[in-house]
Amino acid sequence: MKQRQIHNLARAEVYALLRSAPDGLSTGEAARRLVELGPNALAQEPRLHWLRTFARQFTNLFSMLLNVAALLCFVAARLEGGADLRLLGAVLVVVALLNALFSFAQEMRAERAMEALRKLLPARITVRRDGVERELPAADLVPGDVLRVAEGDQVPCDARLVEASDLLVNNAALTGESRHVSLQPDAMQGGRLLDSTNLLFAGASVLRGSGIAVAYATGPRTEFGKIAALSTQVRRPPTPLEEEIARTVRILTLIAAVMGVLFFAYGVAIGRPLWLNVVFMLGIIVANVPEGLLPTLTLALAMAGVRLARRNVLCRSLNAVEALGAVEVICTDKTGTLTENRLSLSAMVDACDGRPLSAQEGRALLATALAASEIHGPPDALTGDPLDVAVAHAYATAGGDPRSITRQVRRRIAFDVRRRRAAGVAELDGELVYATKGAWEALRPHLCAVAQDGRVLALDDALRARLDGTLHGLAGAGLRVIAVARRRVHPGELDAGDEVLEDGLCLLGLLCCDDPLRPEVPGAIARCAGAGIDVILITGDHPDTARAIATRAGLLEAAAGPGQVITGDDLARMRERDLVARLAAGARVFARTTPEQKLKIVGALKRMGRVVAMTGDGVNDAPALRAADVGVAMGLSGTQVAREAAQIVLLDDNFASIVTAVEEGRTVFANVQKFTRYVLASNVPEILPFLLFVTLPVPLALTVVQILCIDLGTDMVPAIGLGQEPADEDVMARRPRGRRGRLLSARLMLHSYLFLGLMQAAWALALFFLYLRAGGWQWGVELAADDALYRGATTLTLLAVIATQVANLVGRRHARRSGLDRGLWSNHLLLAGIALALAFAAAAVHWPALGRLIGTGPLEPGWMLLAALGAPLFWLFDYGAKRLFSRGA
Repeated sequence: MKQRQIHNLARAEVYALLRSAPDGLSTGEAARRLVELGPNALAQEPRLHWLRTFARQFTNLFSMLLNVAALLCFVAARLEGGADLRLLGAVLVVVALLNALFSFAQEMRAERAMEALRKLLPARITVRRDGVERELPAADLVPGDVLRVAEGDQVPCDARLVEASDLLVNNAALTGESRHVSLQPDAMQGGRLLDSTNLLFAGASVLRGSGIAVAYATGPRTEFGKIAALSTQVRRPPTPLEEEIARTVRILTLIAAVMGVLFFAYGVAIGRPLWLNVVFMLGIIVANVPEGLLPTLTLALAMAGVRLARRNVLCRSLNAVEALGAVEVICTDKTGTLTENRLSLSAMVDACDGRPLSAQEGRALLATALAASEIHGPPDALTGDPLDVAVAHAYATAGGDPRSITRQVRRRIAFDVRRRRAAGVAELDGELVYATKGAWEALRPHLCAVAQDGRVLALDDALRARLDGTLHGLAGAGLRVIAVARRRVHPGELDAGDEVLEDGLCLLGLLCCDDPLRPEVPGAIARCAGAGIDVILITGDHPDTARAIATRAGLLEAAAGPGQVITGDDLARMRERDLVARLAAGARVFARTTPEQKLKIVGALKRMGRVVAMTGDGVNDAPALRAADVGVAMGLSGTQVAREAAQIVLLDDNFASIVTAVEEGRTVFANVQKFTRYVLASNVPEILPFLLFVTLPVPLALTVVQILCIDLGTDMVPAIGLGQEPADEDVMARRPRGRRGRLLSARLMLHSYLFLGLMQAAWALALFFLYLRAGGWQWGVELAADDALYRGATTLTLLAVIATQVANLVGRRHARRSGLDRGLWSNHLLLAGIALALAFAAAAVHWPALGRLIGTGPLEPGWMLLAALGAPLFWLFDYGAKRLFSRGA
């Protein structure tokens, strides 16, 4: 029988075709098939994909500019002669290569780090082998494996159903259509494979129900794998951060190229030799290009991702790290995020007056609730929905066997977020009953009676009002209240629709569940308020429960008006502009909402221009997670579909971890601006010598090779150190950056070039001319490159720039404070950077081999001390300006 006809086979024939059995494969047979067929995974990156990654490092504008400059050097050397130009060209090639190697190393390191972090959340599936159900990595599946799927799972392979209970799937990943498909295990007569209703396809998501299936295709042999093989060359669009980085690179490259070309033309116009103009243009270009900026940025993001992982926040991409810092609104769910997701049954009460039920009444209530539950696993390690597990544990504590109830279930209707209830048809107390549990509002229209003290009371308006009052009182205390009802199933009704079975229910009582608020949540909510971040609670619970939890968490004041709590029914009737108005008026709690309504809330917030982070854990949360600026999925309780849709995964499902991630994101952006400001400041003392050289009859104060020594020698490690700075103490006291924040703003460039850079240039050039005058130089006299006076003057200029950059490094640690108050020992990379800069300065003066290579020479101690004096002077001017112009300093 051909594989494509597997949907036409009877269930027994499926096992025979795949050489399997209801107990699953043996461990040995599964291992043999895994070796023969390979893992259940799509094709990995090509073996030499790292070569493409390395080649990509030469395609950014910085590298291209350096390579063009090197080419010009070699051309000019060929036309005009001169070993200096050939040496300069070789140095530029080496610099471009080293820059590419560094960027490549950081990108590969980041890739390995992200891959290692992703392995913290391996895709797993429940598989039956040797007659025992166990959880295995999805990659270990082989054809013939018997697997169990349930609501929230993502199907890991193509499989044929052999058992199904109210199973509903979404094949959008395969078909591109979001139409839900109801599946059943019976054989089909003819039909296409993709149209069959008894097959599960890899990539599909299970929306409702559960099932048992036999895998028949894995890895690249699945329908999804065949399609994925066609799309391996499709590249994802750039993220906003990538676009901002590209914008920064374009601006700096444009500045470098325009200045270089303009002054090259000026040099030609005034009659300077060609090779001098080439050197001048190259100097302008090299001085404007911060060669270490891109690798430093990559490393800063990668290390932030690693730090967040240690704090239970997994970033699925580097750019998601920084995106957190722009968040203005956090939409959070309640269970497991604000609360501990540790449901326990605190009470079972009479629905009429709220009194505790007797032991016999309570046991009957639990048995009915169990018939509408779905649990798996041995008695000492039950798994399933937290409410179902809590009911099972309570029934076991009362002396019953939960599995004895679930084994009597003939038909199970899984929980539906729209209907807000679950049900089952089971044999209880010798009769066949329809049992259901769910939200009070969901069951209320279907009730005709209520049980009290062994009697069954017919419902009337007065009794309904009493029931409503009981429920509001319990929900107002912050309890999650579940109504439990049942009715007898008459012969012939077993296969009837849900509408028939749930008509005429008798309410047995109320289950009161307590899910404690996480102790750290009120503090985290307060930090968000101080950071200008709005927190919105979206939950499926009762409005009174939602209000109580929001009040305890600090989201609402005890006297908050009713307009701040919106129900799902209200939300369904609202237009988007009405919702925007309610949000602007302070609505902060949404109760009895469906996951689909999250999407409506996200749309309204984005219409208001807000940057939104959305939490979610279910399959139906995926659209909202994708629509939000930052999707945050739960790592413990969340489904695989939700985690795949999100950019951030909380490994502990804790709201406080979101706040931690926002703080880290803000810190990353602040640090990127710190080292960008630091790197750009040294451009001015590197550029001005060339401008003076071409416009005035003066020697060149810094050579191109010396500029490269600053950019890649003494500036690189300190810049990396600034990228690892801890958070400023007020980072969570600032307003969110939102969509307005720029990495390379006009204010940053003006401060870097016209204040910090001009201070450095003034000091360095003043020392340069002072040294020349002290050595007897006269205005307009040319000096040879190997002249001792010239070498001493350029050495002094180089030392002055290095000294002021050390002070600049300290000053950039804080926007308003001195930078010394943090203590240099708190950042070892900064110390290493300062030590490297000082060691290079000493070597430039005292190591003849290095001096011959970069054009420096010996200096008297007095001149070296004068150059070093630039550090405290620069720091004092910088700190004085902070005190003068910064508010709150």
